[in-house]
Amino acid sequence: MLKWVVAASLMIGLPTVASAQDADAGAKVFKLKCSPCHMIGPGAKTKVGPELNGILGRKSGSVEGFKYSEGLQKSGITWDDANLHKWLSGPKKLVPGTKMIFPGVKDELERDDLIAYLESFNADGTQKK
Repeated sequence: MLKWVVAASLMIGLPTVASAQDADAGAKVFKLKCSPCHMIGPGAKTKVGPELNGILGRKSGSVEGFKYSEGLQKSGITWDDANLHKWLSGPKKLVPGTKMIFPGVKDELERDDLIAYLESFNADGTQKK
């Protein structure tokens, strides 16, 4: 009987482990879906979109030198996990009129991983330890 209790306990714990954010997987999502327009890391510059260093905790529309849509400038959004999830699932759903043309990352695990990757950078582009 004890074997079954231990086995059941292990099985219950597996989904939690499997859903943990993975910044390395997020780096791959970023490269594929974000890097055509955005940079992150040391020396990141504005491209088609603003650089994303230190995005968590930053106010929307605040990167110097980037011309944001009026909607994003006035949205009052501070980028946190919840707002990034909404934005990454479809920017136009969160901020109608945004000029960001991006269909979104539909897979929630990919969004989790991508946010973990974004979160791993300080505002100066260095990686957090």
